[in-house]
Amino acid sequence: MPDKADNNFSLLSSSGRLELHPPKGILLQPISVDFAGPSFKYRLRRGGGRRQPLARALGLKHGASPLVLDAAAGLGRDGFIIAALGCRVIMCERSPLIHALLADGLRRALEDKELAQAAGRIRLYEGDSRILLSRLVGDEAPQVIYLDPMFPPRRKSALVKNEMRVLQAVAGEDSDSTELLDAAARTDCQRIVCKRPAGAAPLSDRRPDFAVKTPKHRFDVYLHNDS
Repeated sequence: MPDKADNNFSLLSSSGRLELHPPKGILLQPISVDFAGPSFKYRLRRGGGRRQPLARALGLKHGASPLVLDAAAGLGRDGFIIAALGCRVIMCERSPLIHALLADGLRRALEDKELAQAAGRIRLYEGDSRILLSRLVGDEAPQVIYLDPMFPPRRKSALVKNEMRVLQAVAGEDSDSTELLDAAARTDCQRIVCKRPAGAAPLSDRRPDFAVKTPKHRFDVYLHNDS
């Protein structure tokens, strides 16, 4: 029997991990969160450290290690990289099924000697980041808010990775991402970083203070109370 189900997707235990399985007849593969996998570990080792675009967008310079809210955590890869760079990270994911995958992936990362230190810097919440933002005050208030809303589906769906198609099927599009950006802008954070596809317009057409670009995407940076 499945542990949980949502829109006919099911969480099943397999080989010591949780996997999210599509309903029968849907041509999608199961997904899981595996920070301990060789490809992700390689990315952590060879990602460029604090010289990489994500670190520059977050303002990780001169030894700065801000508290970062990953407000749309998804499968958690960027959030884990941020933690590996030395920051404390609050991950928030509102899909119960994706949240369960994240919790399982973090549990296994804590058991891995190479990943345990970074995993220990992460706190995971389930729910709406807009509500969480109102509760994070004082020393718990994030200095940087990181937004990675679900990208719009491409016209050629075959080009979309299996993981992204599963996420879209389970969680849908982030139709309220503009509201999340507005909520972030009402906080006292130092900066907001929004990940966007390379050719996409800024979220909510709000012009960033600057952008850090990569071939496939860019990080739009909104300076708020940045010191």
